[in-house]
Amino acid sequence: MPVVVTGSIATDHLMTFPGRFTDQFVEGQMENVSLSFLVDDLIQHRGGAGANMAYGLGLLGLSPVLVGSVGSDFADYDAWLTRHGVDTRDVRWSELKHTARFVCTTDAVNNQIASFYSGAMSEAGQIELAPVCDRVGTPDLVVIGPNDPTAMVRHTRECRERGIAFAADPSQQLAWADGAMIRDLVDGADLLFTNEYESALLMQKTGWDAGEILGRVGTWVTTRAANGVLVRAAGADPIEVIAVPETKPVEPTGGGDALRAGFIAGRTWGLGLERATQLGSAVATEAVEVVGTQEYELRREPFLERFAAAFGDDAAAEVAAHLPG
Repeated sequence: MPVVVTGSIATDHLMTFPGRFTDQFVEGQMENVSLSFLVDDLIQHRGGAGANMAYGLGLLGLSPVLVGSVGSDFADYDAWLTRHGVDTRDVRWSELKHTARFVCTTDAVNNQIASFYSGAMSEAGQIELAPVCDRVGTPDLVVIGPNDPTAMVRHTRECRERGIAFAADPSQQLAWADGAMIRDLVDGADLLFTNEYESALLMQKTGWDAGEILGRVGTWVTTRAANGVLVRAAGADPIEVIAVPETKPVEPTGGGDALRAGFIAGRTWGLGLERATQLGSAVATEAVEVVGTQEYELRREPFLERFAAAFGDDAAAEVAAHLPG
């Protein structure tokens, strides 16, 4: 049965201003700002946490089912995901709104002015998982990634009602959600994904300590940037996995989504927790060495050579048995 990935689908529009924003401000006139910046370039990247995770799972041969809401401007993006092994037939197309987008201008000293348009993502709460299950069968796992809050709560509750294993990945939505909502999203999850900051925020807002969280979820995966990954489960010793060393300049956006894809693929293949985490770490490194969250590739032989260098030949042989060509 397939993995279903629910979450945001968006495009990033990134521009560079060769000067400094602050040089354009007029003292005493900040309450009447009206500025226009002539930028040097415009780069558009495909993004959104749900689409990023589905892309990684597609590269790993899992044919994930992507569930989210997009606008009529999604056609090219749809074709891209389909070419990379993602089943997009359950993506909802809005009749009124554009696909969510992030628009950001960065100046010469890395100051940023940005806006996020939720667009069609705000309609994701209208999506029901039952038709997805009717089409593809009961999923092995439903990933509930950052998305419209109504959609996240709806998908979580539907998984509980149907007895479907789900992964809770509230990510950036933890910043504004209250404790009651976070508890609802996490309780009963087969997998919980956070980074270190999100772990602390989750405990603060829910009032649960680490032990209580581990009593409510199956496995808790915490990413720690250069310090690798920590995996915990109740009654088991923690597992720590190194971050696979980078050999190129790092652009960290999308690394967490790639790690989740690798970890979930490994578990779906039947790999143990440590091996699946190693796979996630290796995929994440591939992702952060390119600009754009869906620009990396997983070329079989170079990937396995790098994996073996980090984790040993036996580990690489285990992964090689499942890795597509």
